[in-house]
Amino acid sequence: METSFSSHPWLLIFITLSTVHAQLPGSWELLVSNAGVASMHTAVTRFNTVVLLDRTNIGPSRKMLPKGHCRYDRHDDVLKKDCYAHSVVFDLQTNEIRPLMILTDTWCSSGQFLSDGTLLQTGGDLDGFKKIRKFEPCEPDRFCDWVELKDVELINGRWYATNQILPDGTVIIVGGRGTNTVEYYPPRKTQNGAVELKFLAEVEDNQMDNLYPYVHLLPNSHLFIFANNKAVMYDHEDNKVIHEYPELSGGPRNYPSAGSSVMLALDGDFKTAVIVICGGAEYGAFIERSTDTPAHGSCGRIIATDQNPVWEMEDMPFGRVMGDMVMLPTGDVLIINGAQSGTQGFEMGSNPCLNPVLYRPDQPIGLRFMTLNPGIPETVRYGEAFDVFVTVPLPVVGVVEVNFGNAPFATHSFSQGQRLVKLTVTPSVPVDGRYRIKCTAPPNGAVAPPGYYMAFAVNQGVPSVARWVHLVP
Repeated sequence: METSFSSHPWLLIFITLSTVHAQLPGSWELLVSNAGVASMHTAVTRFNTVVLLDRTNIGPSRKMLPKGHCRYDRHDDVLKKDCYAHSVVFDLQTNEIRPLMILTDTWCSSGQFLSDGTLLQTGGDLDGFKKIRKFEPCEPDRFCDWVELKDVELINGRWYATNQILPDGTVIIVGGRGTNTVEYYPPRKTQNGAVELKFLAEVEDNQMDNLYPYVHLLPNSHLFIFANNKAVMYDHEDNKVIHEYPELSGGPRNYPSAGSSVMLALDGDFKTAVIVICGGAEYGAFIERSTDTPAHGSCGRIIATDQNPVWEMEDMPFGRVMGDMVMLPTGDVLIINGAQSGTQGFEMGSNPCLNPVLYRPDQPIGLRFMTLNPGIPETVRYGEAFDVFVTVPLPVVGVVEVNFGNAPFATHSFSQGQRLVKLTVTPSVPVDGRYRIKCTAPPNGAVAPPGYYMAFAVNQGVPSVARWVHLVP
């Protein structure tokens, strides 16, 4: 018997799954031939639009700002009066591109979504060094644009830093070129400035392989911070290192040597976190500006929450520098982009790696997409129980997963804040031609920080198209 929303603690999600025409092993489709700007930074919003950001002092782009919207840039040697867009928003439904107005330089900056779905964007070069910006996304037919905050700025200027949302919805901003500190947004009242993190200085080498550190929020509320070839567990509440991990063999892995990293999906009792780091350039390739030095093909995998964790090594089919590791809704990891030789930096990568690689932490079953059409709730609270109703053309075999994936801020071979959480579910039960699955939302902000998540149903390794859910305390 179905119960009403008000008379039962279960929330109801109605999901329809159906296959799409694409054939295995898949294909690429060109959506637009020219986005107008180079996408140095990319973020997908909850309105299914994509924000693209480039640096600002590089002369004309291929997208004009609206008439009368120009900026004056004393740092641009080519174009002092700049009426060109250096940021755009891309509508995935219509393939339309709308120019956005960015005022200060976002070159090699950092970002993270806040709990209300706003994109926080920090730092950069030159006049953007201490800037904090916000983009509050909107429906594609509405107008929203970048806002540069005037009442607050970064305590330390940050270039090549990393952002990570914390369990309470605040954001930690880690490192940057010549900036071996952390700070928080909003600024913490209990501290007067940025906090020194000696670890970042200790792993800095003569080609600065501690930039864009890999930062993952562990389910114990601490942070896994990796830079160069070493990692620590960091207590952000007391601002201290509480564990040093073994060194990862195979040379430097961060910018400019540019491997990539993900934390695998959290599931079960949500107490175990596994980190994977793959690829990178040979040490010295950046200093020597070598474009033909082979990239690393090794991957290290570590259970970061173990008492005595060790790295487990394996090799990718291809060496890869500047690759991107993308969490799929199945829990698998797609490794794409990058080069097989050289290093990150201006025109120093060569021999493009055109072969995507699927990293399968568990035994997977194929990749075919299906569609989802819920009547999905706008909000789910921590620990809350809710029902998922699915109809599927494929038979339901075993357990249908319901997984929450967030929208990270992707730049320089690392998706800042990327996370996939597999919900606790019961076996599906047939009900009136559909299947009912009882689900429980993530228990707390350490497992899944507050914010907007894409909800996927996964049947036999086949993910649905996602719908957005707001997870709140």
